[in-house]
Amino acid sequence: MTAELATPSRPVAHRGRGIVLILLAALFFGTSGVLGKPAMQAGLSPEQVAAIRIGLSAIVLLALVAVFRPKLLRVRKREWPLLLAYGSLGVAGVQLMYFLAAGRIPVGIAILLEFTSPVLIALWVRFVRRVRLPRAMWAGIALAMAGLMLVAQVWEGLSLDVVGLLAGLGAAVCSAGYFLLGERGVAERDPLGMVTWGMTIGAVLVCVVAPPWTVPWGVLGTATTFGPWHPPVWLLLIALVLIATVLAYATGMTALRHLPASVASVVGLVEPLIAAAAAWLLLGEALSWIQAAGAVVLLSGAYIVQLNSHVVQTDSTLLEAP
Repeated sequence: MTAELATPSRPVAHRGRGIVLILLAALFFGTSGVLGKPAMQAGLSPEQVAAIRIGLSAIVLLALVAVFRPKLLRVRKREWPLLLAYGSLGVAGVQLMYFLAAGRIPVGIAILLEFTSPVLIALWVRFVRRVRLPRAMWAGIALAMAGLMLVAQVWEGLSLDVVGLLAGLGAAVCSAGYFLLGERGVAERDPLGMVTWGMTIGAVLVCVVAPPWTVPWGVLGTATTFGPWHPPVWLLLIALVLIATVLAYATGMTALRHLPASVASVVGLVEPLIAAAAAWLLLGEALSWIQAAGAVVLLSGAYIVQLNSHVVQTDSTLLEAP
């Protein structure tokens, strides 16, 4: 097989397109909570919802790519380590570590820990890749993290659980891996091929934790509350697969062709805001005035980062292997 079959030509980076794509990815990812929570209330465990979500997404992607773009499934030997790392960290790791953390510490703390990944990415870029980030970008990251703390209301119900805290930090590391490995991967592979193999690898790992034969499949036909509607659980899971997973990962990976990971990860912080707004509209979980203020602070920080993204994007060393 030739290299051209697995390696697309590198497109010209377009910052505006990247911003739009990462915001779309945040929008799609942000719906996962409101789509998955009714399924859990109907009787599925978080691990089972994650297994169904990733497993069905892998099947959908493999089927579509096999029919319409089969060349994307061809993998060179030297590409397997990156794909295995991406599927393990960026797909399975994020899901499992977050659920483990949320089961032992307050959800707000778990969310905050997972979304500290922009700080980890900035530190990686600065000290491993030795790329100097503008001071304004550091200020924007700090502002966004402060806003996230307000949105998550981390001071409520705080209790120290070492395993939960370590799992939350593990989720942050895995989330950083999603951006950094994705940035590296789409430099050589088509984003759709990257997502398809990553999802497939992640599905195998997650199904080890929550085997399909342990899922109470009878729950899928149960009607559940979703805003003013009462759809069956299976319909929400289909939306979770197609919108919050397939479209979310595809747009997120494509965005990394146009934005460095250090920028995309911060702009992606709007995801908790979208999740909170969706929960308010569809699940009746209202935002407090402190959370609303935090949303403004978070968005301000993300805006400052994206204003300075052109400084980082034009540094060619950012896309080189560490």
